[in-house]
Amino acid sequence: MLPAAADHVGPSAGAVGEGTATGPVAVPIRPLQFRELLDLPFALIQTRIRTLAALYAVAVAVAAGVAVGMTVVVSIATGGSDSGTFWGALVVTLICAWTLRMFVRGTTVPLGLAVVHGKPASWRGALQQLAAEAGALLGYQVMYTLVGVGVLLLGTPLIITLPLAAIWLLWLRARKFTLLPVVFDESATYRPAALRAKILAAGSEWQLVGLLLYLRGLMVVLIVPLLALWQTVSGVSGTHRWTVTVLVIVFALFVIALGEMVESATQVVVYVDKRCRREAWDITVPGEVTR
Repeated sequence: MLPAAADHVGPSAGAVGEGTATGPVAVPIRPLQFRELLDLPFALIQTRIRTLAALYAVAVAVAAGVAVGMTVVVSIATGGSDSGTFWGALVVTLICAWTLRMFVRGTTVPLGLAVVHGKPASWRGALQQLAAEAGALLGYQVMYTLVGVGVLLLGTPLIITLPLAAIWLLWLRARKFTLLPVVFDESATYRPAALRAKILAAGSEWQLVGLLLYLRGLMVVLIVPLLALWQTVSGVSGTHRWTVTVLVIVFALFVIALGEMVESATQVVVYVDKRCRREAWDITVPGEVTR
């Protein structure tokens, strides 16, 4: 007797490229070519562009407001000195940017995974998942920062070693590139997720380094027109110290949120590719035959 149905080991059956009830599928569930790893993150973002834009507009506004407010406090505390205002603005903006990156990662990845699985998703659902996996997300954020600072400090003493340190850092990033999708898709804590991400990336680290270099180069290309826009706005608003300070803070936080959104979407796409290649996530397994 033939089986009445088939069990699918990956995302919902029918999610391989032809669309679902929630709309067209942005990421086909199959091994992906390198060109697709470059293109599909933007298709993934496009499917949730309104939700992402609303979330990050609010997040950037809040982060910029906090950064500007704390800079004003530091400026008052230092008697309005230029050096005090500068260092206050720098330190506070770095802290706000660190927090903003964690927020963007913690919302883009679950929204992207919802697209992969063909499930509806909202900003409320993304925030709930962020809260549920906050511990693992925080662990990732802390280790991401410590490794980045440590590696770059090792390469700083000699200028010639800095590019090598940067490449090494990208290789280390590549080994754990799918860590957050593992956390949100499989409800894993940080350490098991890190080990699993390394297994998924094994043998393809240098391909992922190339992907990361592409993302960094893309951000440089995107920043150029944004810089022109910033110069236009600053030309209209003037070059007063506080005007420039506010514009720089807002611009920096916006660019950071944009870059992190693209990288997080890329992590989701790479997660799909690696699971299909290493675990046959796209294979349909026939149901048990009954006699």
